[in-house]
Amino acid sequence: IGHEAVLSCPNISKEPSLLVTWKRNCRSCCFLSYRRDHNKTSRLNCSERITWKYSPGSDPALRIYPVGLGDEGSYTCEFANTEGNFHFLFSLTVIVPPTVTLTHDKSRVAVCQASAGKPAADISWIPASNHSSEEEFHHPNGTVTRVSYFGWADSSFPSVTCLVTHAAMNQTLVTDLRC
Repeated sequence: IGHEAVLSCPNISKEPSLLVTWKRNCRSCCFLSYRRDHNKTSRLNCSERITWKYSPGSDPALRIYPVGLGDEGSYTCEFANTEGNFHFLFSLTVIVPPTVTLTHDKSRVAVCQASAGKPAADISWIPASNHSSEEEFHHPNGTVTRVSYFGWADSSFPSVTCLVTHAAMNQTLVTDLRC
């Protein structure tokens, strides 16, 4: 999310494309096209974030910047030349890194939270404990918040480490328990 996505339509032919189109596979979604014979590009229902990466006549790659959660889905590149019509399907998955926090309270419970990630982050503790539990909250936008609780009431650990693992990042947080 927030970065650039570039979908490249493979050039499997030595012949130049006469017509190239990109479309998102949903109703009333973005449609881009380029006709070489008229040197004309057209767009329908596309925001300014979705455009050609380069010149569509030389490299008809699709650029989405910045990527948002709503951009996730299937995209089709079609081109036609003297050798025939070609179709390529792409699937865009949007990954959202979570916001990570680690706190603890007077009841001797450490709380590690990975907020609004997509997919959900994995949380583990050092030292490992049988006294940890987890909750997960699913948000309407497709992100997930995962919260892990680490109780240390019967131990003498000077600190605990929360390890958060996610496709977009890895983060380690340490909190001092000697309060």
